Amino acid sequence: MEFEESGIGEECGVFGCVAAGEWPTQLEVAQVLTLGLTALQHRGQESAGMVLSNGASPPTYTAHKGMGLVSTAFPPDALQKLRYGNLGICHTRYSTTGNSELQNCQPFVVDTLHGKIAVAHNGELVNAQRLRKKVMRHGVGLSTGSDSELITQLLALTPPMEELDAPDWVARIKNLMTETPTSYSLLVMYKDVVYAVRDPYGNRPLCIGQLLPVSKLHSSGSGEEDTEGWVVSSESCSFQSIGAKYYREVLPGEIVQISKNGVKTLSIVPRPEGDLPAFCIFEYVYFARPDSIFEGQMVYTVRQRCGRQLAIEAPTDADVVSTVPESATPAALGYAQQSGLPYIEVLCKNRYVGRTFIQPNTRLRQLGVAKKFGALTDNFAGKRVVLVDDSIVRGNTIAPIIKLLKEAGATEVHIRVASPPIKFPCYMGINIPTKEELIANKPEFQDIAGYIGADSVQYLTVEGLVSAVQQGISSMQEKDKMISSRNTSGRRVGHCTACLTGKYPIELEW
Repeated sequence: MEFEESGIGEECGVFGCVAAGEWPTQLEVAQVLTLGLTALQHRGQESAGMVLSNGASPPTYTAHKGMGLVSTAFPPDALQKLRYGNLGICHTRYSTTGNSELQNCQPFVVDTLHGKIAVAHNGELVNAQRLRKKVMRHGVGLSTGSDSELITQLLALTPPMEELDAPDWVARIKNLMTETPTSYSLLVMYKDVVYAVRDPYGNRPLCIGQLLPVSKLHSSGSGEEDTEGWVVSSESCSFQSIGAKYYREVLPGEIVQISKNGVKTLSIVPRPEGDLPAFCIFEYVYFARPDSIFEGQMVYTVRQRCGRQLAIEAPTDADVVSTVPESATPAALGYAQQSGLPYIEVLCKNRYVGRTFIQPNTRLRQLGVAKKFGALTDNFAGKRVVLVDDSIVRGNTIAPIIKLLKEAGATEVHIRVASPPIKFPCYMGINIPTKEELIANKPEFQDIAGYIGADSVQYLTVEGLVSAVQQGISSMQEKDKMISSRNTSGRRVGHCTACLTGKYPIELEW
């Protein structure tokens, strides 16, 4: 289900670029940043910001921020002013903390004892209140409610043991990671480098791409000498549009330095002994774009496996399988393949209709679904339909769709959900409704089929979801062992399922 209807807010997206070779570069860094950020637009549509540096000592920073979509926030005249950078970072925002205002727009830039730094952040700090008090006790004022400004100010504080004339940014970042274990993926720009940082639990995604000449992009023989630049992104889906090849993920707890000379791991901060990684499992379910790669597997493929598993766990007598366009399409295809039922389209989507929750009166709001979807009656009239969705959060949007299908001739509509019921809020960067608003916690959930007008409703189990996600990781590790001497089987795998189970990866502080 689309997020504007489900009530779930995506999160944020970060993107960075460093030109390789001699500076000033011929690479149009601002254009690369804009295209990369546009590919992450699904992660946030509230505001966008960009900071570029010439990489000199001292560097000159140029910044631009704006409300709305990337295309609105960066008009041509703004990009013209940003064209002289050799490196830069940018951010698209969906607020999880802080109000929807330009002052909360990232990246944040602050002056430190050793010069300016710029910081872009995706996630939400689980112990932000305590950290805000700590920063304020140092006499530092905070002008926004954003965790990202808090992170920037924490990095600006001089850590113990640092010499006054020699900033140790690795020590500062490690100090931050010790102070707050999760949740964040960070880009920190200082002088001529970008530091890419992922929290020790790896809760939020971050990956690196290699910018290559178009002639070398699909060549297996390309090496680092062909590199035109390095990019780092919340998702690998942004690489294709800018002519970059997927290089690798930033590992949980890893601090990576990206410079014109290449990519270098500076340190890996461990988790407490015994703790597994906690990558957000809902990145696979619906936050990420389907062509992104996490943990060595494509999101689309994982969603198909979820659909297959759902067909095993929740079969039904029906004639056709379909989906609410379009985020659950891979899962619906997987369900159809596993069940042997034909996949057809039952709904036609009007992509130019506004969000259903901003309709001005009750009648127009109720017609919102009919305005957004048209029924493809000839495909399903007189048939029993399995409708696969990726989530039912509040339950207030799926009911009108079921009504639409039945009025158009479906004899039965069976809802199959390719994820478990969401029962708990997320405190790590996803804007999930309150516990009371979630349909899984309401009395109506005991007869949810009757409540939404379906003939039956069944969800994928937590165990089924985890199995579908981790199956591909296990297969990849076995393949690596077969084709190389590299043993990846020792790499531990774990995912955060807190919104499903209430088991958070760390103890929360409030």
